[in-house]
Order: sequence, then structure tokens, then C-alpha cells
Amino acid sequence: MNDIEFLRRISLMLHATDDQLPNLAEMERRGELIFVPFGGGHVRAWVNRFAPLGRPEFHLYDHELSPETDLRRQAADSVNNREGCRAVITRKRCLENYLHPRAIFAAGQITVQFDDFDCVAELTARELYRQRPGETAWLLQAKRSQSRMAKRWLNTVAVEHMTPSLLAERDPDGEITSWMLAINDLLAP
Repeated sequence: MNDIEFLRRISLMLHATDDQLPNLAEMERRGELIFVPFGGGHVRAWVNRFAPLGRPEFHLYDHELSPETDLRRQAADSVNNREGCRAVITRKRCLENYLHPRAIFAAGQITVQFDDFDCVAELTARELYRQRPGETAWLLQAKRSQSRMAKRWLNTVAVEHMTPSLLAERDPDGEITSWMLAINDLLAP
């Protein structure tokens, strides 16, 4: 669900500056597309699940780390062999890696530095913990829960502070824009 939140919000920001790019949240609201969360490591189970419907599909898989990446490449190849379907693997570990540290700071006064393959949610959770050592509710959460909460926050709150220029710094090759254009192409009449 976190990736869906990210895509809804980042597409809205991109659409506001280029109306040729889709506003995925609006398209979903109008029933022009649906998001289906795959749930992480179960990508192969979904490769052909919707094929009998004969509808266009766009699959977006996080890069993650080996050996999971190899399994995702195989899944993407299978999807890409079907007419009217497209699958891509992110060039970065996951969607949070496309966020700019300045957007994260603007959202919550949290300073994190990361590269394309760091776990941004974990780094953010650690920084939240460091900044709030006396907050009992936070301390009572398991580390995995802290990371999940940080991931949710990154994909809903921090992404709202992204701008086209910040995205261009984190995504200089326009990878996210290319996904939006691919979705447009798949949905074109």
C-alpha cells in the first residue's frame, strides 16, 4: 500500500507541472485504473494472475537486493512478453529512495542521508528514535514496526514535500516520468 500512496502523490505533483502525465489518483477515482498491491516477495504469483482478463497491465517492482532482484527480473520478462503489458524494475532499491532528503526534512525536521540502495525507512526510523528517545510509545514499538511506520510516513507525508526540481535531483534520468508515460501509453484508446 505504501508504494501506491507514493505513486498517487508523485503523479499528482508531476501532472500539475505537465498535464501530459497522468494523475493516477484521479484516474483511479474515475475507474480508469486500479492498483493491486503485490505484497513484497510474492511477485511471481501475480505475473499471470490477470492475464485472462485481457486488460493492459503495468507492473512496478522494487529493485531490492539479490537474489530477490533476479526473481523480479524473471517476473518482469514474463509480463513484458504479453501484449499490452509492461513491467519495470526500479533502478533504486525502492520508491523511498527517490525521495529527496530535503523533502524528508521539510516533512518532519528529520535529517537523513542515503544512497540508491540504502533502506530509507530504516534510516528514518533510527533518526526518529534518536530524536525522540523519551517517547514511550515509540520505544515500545518493535524495530520492524518502527520501520513500517517510517515507511508509511515517507510515502504519505514526506512525498508531499517533493517538487519537480527535488525529483530531478533524485531521478536525473526521469525514470518515474517514464513509468507515467508507459501507463499513459497502455491506457490510450
